[in-house]
Amino acid sequence: MRAKRGGLYAATITPMTESGALDHASLERHLALVLADPGQAGLLLNGHAGEGIHLSRTEQAEVVRVARGVAGQRRILAAVSAENTAFAVADAQAALAAGADAIMVFAPFSWALGADPRAILAHHRGIAEGIGAPVYLFQGSVGAGRTAYAPDTLRRLLEIDSVAGIKEGSWEVKSYETTRRIARELRPDVAVMASGDEHLFPCFLIGSDGSAVSLSALVPELISALDAHVTAGRIPEALEVHTALFDLARVVYGAPGHLAAARLKACLAELGRIDSPACRAPTPRLHSDELDVLMAALRPCLDLIG
Repeated sequence: MRAKRGGLYAATITPMTESGALDHASLERHLALVLADPGQAGLLLNGHAGEGIHLSRTEQAEVVRVARGVAGQRRILAAVSAENTAFAVADAQAALAAGADAIMVFAPFSWALGADPRAILAHHRGIAEGIGAPVYLFQGSVGAGRTAYAPDTLRRLLEIDSVAGIKEGSWEVKSYETTRRIARELRPDVAVMASGDEHLFPCFLIGSDGSAVSLSALVPELISALDAHVTAGRIPEALEVHTALFDLARVVYGAPGHLAAARLKACLAELGRIDSPACRAPTPRLHSDELDVLMAALRPCLDLIG
């Protein structure tokens, strides 16, 4: 049975106009199309795919406000990525006031160069105490420096009462299971949600409380189908979905990884789901040959959806 605050969450993109302004109409359309899949428990906004670090506090809150109008009773997780605790608290408070149900704390990018465990704990405690709302942790990729929390650090973070879930983005099955075992031992109420897009299949087989992935912004039906197939024991069907997702994820998240949001937007624009693939400078627009590779990887996924 799913943990109370788990489920499948789509980590959505933030559509922009050619001038770099928020595209409200495309945002509403994008969110509505994602949530047309009944398997989605809710949305994760302003994360890496949502280009949260490129948005002002007011813009982050505006994305949440628009999403609240679309999501109805489904849950909204808002990411904060500020480099200092006071800014993160203010960003989180603005998102909650705009309609978010909980806050996901992304590690500041500077931590990839090194972060003292005391600073990691103080940052999360400061946010939790400053907002009085559920907090979700983000366990970063094993290849992303200190944004992947060591087991002892994770244990200390789980001492924070308001922690409700973990976006487990280690992108390695061994590390995923380590996180899951620690959480099950110390905080069985905390939802551990798989978040390595091409590794969802093995993570779902091991056991997961849902997912929080940006491929759900593009093919939410397949993430739901994979979850349903594994839950029902339909392993050949699950493997077929996994194979298509793996090939797509390898292209979307391949080097350089910072272009993932641009790649997702390019696909969504090509499908007519948003008006423009624009990202804010300095993120470049994809060349036509790059788009061709993306669409070739996407077609098998669309074929499975039918």
